[in-house]
Amino acid sequence: MNKRIILTAAFFGAMAVVLGAFGAHSLKKILAADSLAIWQKGVEYQFYHTFALLYLSTFARYKHKLIGLSFVFFSVGIILFSGSLYYLSLKIAYNLPFTTILGLVTPIGGLCLIFGWISLFLAALRDK
Repeated sequence: MNKRIILTAAFFGAMAVVLGAFGAHSLKKILAADSLAIWQKGVEYQFYHTFALLYLSTFARYKHKLIGLSFVFFSVGIILFSGSLYYLSLKIAYNLPFTTILGLVTPIGGLCLIFGWISLFLAALRDK
């Protein structure tokens, strides 16, 4: 599990750098300031939770179910929360469909991130 967590964190970290640079250089010319701010918020939360995954990998040797659960929650949360923010920020510039469903996806992603932190808390609490 430790290797899987590190590989996932490395992927999300690399993507956060790419998406942050893309937003700062390419999208700056296309998006309005409020849409660009939404994009940057997605990048920020992706970075925060990439670091959380890296920290989580230090606990992975305990083979605790809560560590695995936290890994899943953080990963799904990054995809749903940050991914929906990326999509939301591009919707106006590119007239993208399915924007009404983002009203559900973004908070579900946020809940996943919260549950990831709660799972990590419980795993640390139960660790001897």
